Amino acid sequence: MPVDATTDQAEQVVAGSALHAGRLITRIENGHADARAVLRSLAPHCGRAQLIGITGPPGAGKSTLVSALIRELRDRGRTVGVIAVDPSSPFSGGALLGDRDRMVETSSGDSGVFIRSLASRGASGGLAAAVNDAVDVLDAMGKDVVIVETVGVGQGEFEIATIAHTVALVLVPGYGDALQAMKAGITEIADVVVVNKGDTPGAEQTFRELASQGFERTGPDGSRPWRVPVLKASALRREGVAELVDAVDEHHRFTGQTQWRTAHEHARRRARFTAFASDRLREELLEAAVDDRSLADPYGAAEEFVEELIDAHRRLAAQRAAGAAAETEKK
Repeated sequence: MPVDATTDQAEQVVAGSALHAGRLITRIENGHADARAVLRSLAPHCGRAQLIGITGPPGAGKSTLVSALIRELRDRGRTVGVIAVDPSSPFSGGALLGDRDRMVETSSGDSGVFIRSLASRGASGGLAAAVNDAVDVLDAMGKDVVIVETVGVGQGEFEIATIAHTVALVLVPGYGDALQAMKAGITEIADVVVVNKGDTPGAEQTFRELASQGFERTGPDGSRPWRVPVLKASALRREGVAELVDAVDEHHRFTGQTQWRTAHEHARRRARFTAFASDRLREELLEAAVDDRSLADPYGAAEEFVEELIDAHRRLAAQRAAGAAAETEKK
């Protein structure tokens, strides 16, 4: 993409253009290399949005809850961006169905809301990179809050913890043994627990059982722990949604006053660096390194290739250190 075109697209996104933001996310999703240049131009405009992750098992009513959150946040005068992660292509008929159709209807015609579905296509690490990039686009657009809703299956539930400032784990009554298994992982990913469908049988029992556990998230570097609140809500009736927003905001304030936010941002930047570097290495070096010899002995060739990279890195690091020392002597 020409420099002028890159600058223009970045400027349009920063100006709040939903059209240009949507086009850029499509290019990110499809792996177009020219999207990176635009993302670099957007970087100075990122870091202002509050990032909220919504995760939980299928059927927990996550999309309905996100719809209710959008309404509540808009009532409070805040603009909202949503990235809804789907297990299929967003344009194949499998992405925006049922509750997510209603999510879109909720915000139809509201320029203060931007909703985009992002296909997972079974990805794991690659998905996290794409979601992070899409979040940056919405952040640069100027959205006050960016919500990421995961498919609620597999690794995505844990990846969201590296993306969002606050993760809300949505559960519903009736999961039995599955609920017991989830308890072990609650303190690994959840900053807030929500028992959705609170007007259904068993909701009160599930709520009381979880609330009695006294879940805590251990703080980084000895900072004080966060006591995970357990809430009950009915997204369809919009009950408990205001309390959920209050709890998320309280967690955001808490992390901003401790080492949590700093540690989270460091982990997010580290993960993104690793993802970007891996992509570039794969594109520029790995493909070129594959030849008949490496295919005949893939393990030996891979080991030799990595050793060569490490050796090259050491030489480069030594050159940089020597250059820095020379500059210091001049001063």
